[in-house]
Amino acid sequence: MDIYSIVFLAVGLAMDALSVATATGFGMKSLNFRQASKMSINFGAFHIIMPIAGWFVGSTIVWLIASFDHWIAFLLLAFVGGKMIHGAFDSEARIETSKVLDNLNLLFLSIAVSIDAIAAGLSLYLENVPILMPAIITGTVTSAFTFLGVVLGNRTGQHVGKWAQIIGGFVLITIGFRIVIRHIL
Repeated sequence: MDIYSIVFLAVGLAMDALSVATATGFGMKSLNFRQASKMSINFGAFHIIMPIAGWFVGSTIVWLIASFDHWIAFLLLAFVGGKMIHGAFDSEARIETSKVLDNLNLLFLSIAVSIDAIAAGLSLYLENVPILMPAIITGTVTSAFTFLGVVLGNRTGQHVGKWAQIIGGFVLITIGFRIVIRHIL
């Protein structure tokens, strides 16, 4: 597998992270460099860990989760999106960034956006491709896309108030539906 194929794979795997980061940033009250970096580093790290896990596991466990991995991603995104929507109706203000980026929400989001990277790692294993370089490239691309997405989403969302939080929550749930539909069809 050449470097261009690996970069295209990394960009493809980063698209869910970009979408979720943008929607999440859209619903946040405020955002600073440290907070954007926290989300970016977490998403990037999971996009390094998951392909490596898929590569090492090989064909042993992937068949066990392949039939429902999309449901896991959907449930995690729906949970966080639902909390965002609920928060919009609970108060006048948009949700505090610290609540969106608390450890549990960040873990759920990180797993949800990186679960398909397990299959990519398995594919690389089946193609006899060493995993370290593709995993690092995937993590780096995902981290950069996440940072850009959360910052742009937050800048845009600051102008539309609590509706940004509602829209962001619905976007997360829609991304979850898209993942399910993509796997079913």
